[in-house]
Amino acid sequence: MSDVTVSIDLDATPAEVWAIVEPVENHVDWMADAVEIRFETEQTRGIGTKFLCDTKVGPIKLVDQMEITVWTPATNGEDGTPGIDGAMGVKHTGIVTGSGIFSLEPLAGGKRTKFTWREDLDFPWFLGGRLGEIIGGKLVLGFIWKRNLKALEALVNARTN
Repeated sequence: MSDVTVSIDLDATPAEVWAIVEPVENHVDWMADAVEIRFETEQTRGIGTKFLCDTKVGPIKLVDQMEITVWTPATNGEDGTPGIDGAMGVKHTGIVTGSGIFSLEPLAGGKRTKFTWREDLDFPWFLGGRLGEIIGGKLVLGFIWKRNLKALEALVNARTN
């Protein structure tokens, strides 16, 4: 299993960041490897939401089947009370299997957010198996996801400034 974790500190509250990542269908706006998202369930938010993500990494194209397993909307604290850290987790059930989670942690008294993206993925033999997990997962996907977080940062900055 390939464990890939990337993170970025964002100049926005957890609730402001959540408002951008909460619409799953908009992940294609900041994820270079996500081409299109198609829902398999009527619901498009929350635990139990199932969707297909057409994914492209270099010459490799596949359909990533996912189900949301964790859904905790981030909130800002009011009157000095702490807000709620946000989280969105998925289970991958397609060609690549495993789990992933986005977590939002308040920084600077809730004025900034640490956004962490963690994935534990199993690659099939025809995508290199364990070697594919090391090269494709840790190196290639880690690089792409760091770039994705910079694109997320640009979206956050455009909406909050």
